[in-house]
Amino acid sequence: MFKRLKDIYNEVLTKGAVTEEHGEYLKRMRLKDFSIKVLQLMILIVFTVGWELAAKYRIVDPFITSYPTEIMKTIYKMALNGQLFKHVWTTVYETLAGFSIGAGSGLLIAITLWWSDYLSRIFEPYIVVLNALPKMALGPILIIWLGNGSQAIIGMALLISVIVTIMMVYNGFRETDKNKVKLLKTLGASRLQIFKKVVLPENLPTIFAALKVNIGLSLVGTIVGEFLVSQAGLGYLIVYGGQVFKLSLVMTSVIILSILAGVLYYLIVWLEKRVIKWEQ
Repeated sequence: MFKRLKDIYNEVLTKGAVTEEHGEYLKRMRLKDFSIKVLQLMILIVFTVGWELAAKYRIVDPFITSYPTEIMKTIYKMALNGQLFKHVWTTVYETLAGFSIGAGSGLLIAITLWWSDYLSRIFEPYIVVLNALPKMALGPILIIWLGNGSQAIIGMALLISVIVTIMMVYNGFRETDKNKVKLLKTLGASRLQIFKKVVLPENLPTIFAALKVNIGLSLVGTIVGEFLVSQAGLGYLIVYGGQVFKLSLVMTSVIILSILAGVLYYLIVWLEKRVIKWEQ
């Protein structure tokens, strides 16, 4: 029996560590991934062409919905006069600032609450209430406190992201495999060693899940802040376009926001792959 297993092992090594069956499986997976990408692209193309034709033949009102070629013209004009970069950068800067501060402070608070059960029992009801509180209602208060500039917009993005980070990460810390924690305690490990060796590595997926949620929430907070008070940004363009009935400008801003949200999300995905690969 052992000789047979050894022969199989040597055969696998001889074939480049991939059996014929495993090679077929990998081929099917690559084909499946390719088909998914093709279908995603086809859906986008069909949607874009359908939208263009519906506007051209007046199935929908092009004044209200705009249409892809008009959106491309608007983007081109804004790129020529330098307005495109200005407004996109303003929104990106405010989003990343609020996201970074909110995610960082939320992670630190979650670690503190896990570290001290006493503090977690004190502050848990307040965190639950803050999570349930509609953050948009605090917009006018933030403007009064922080002024009618970028600080208030960043504050809105931070306020939305920090509570979600605390709750998701802290709950992940609490659900860490208790048998592993008990084993380390039995071996005399300190609280810091337990955190570094078990809690943090086991909750990396949870932390990055929180980051993926929060990058979108931070963008929402930024746009809401720009609705209330701003002189630049995609939220400002949406409000301005609605006020002067330039619906093509509104739709252009929405399309750019969609692209921006996707780019920011996949940056987090890329970072997650690198960190988890490095951790392993």
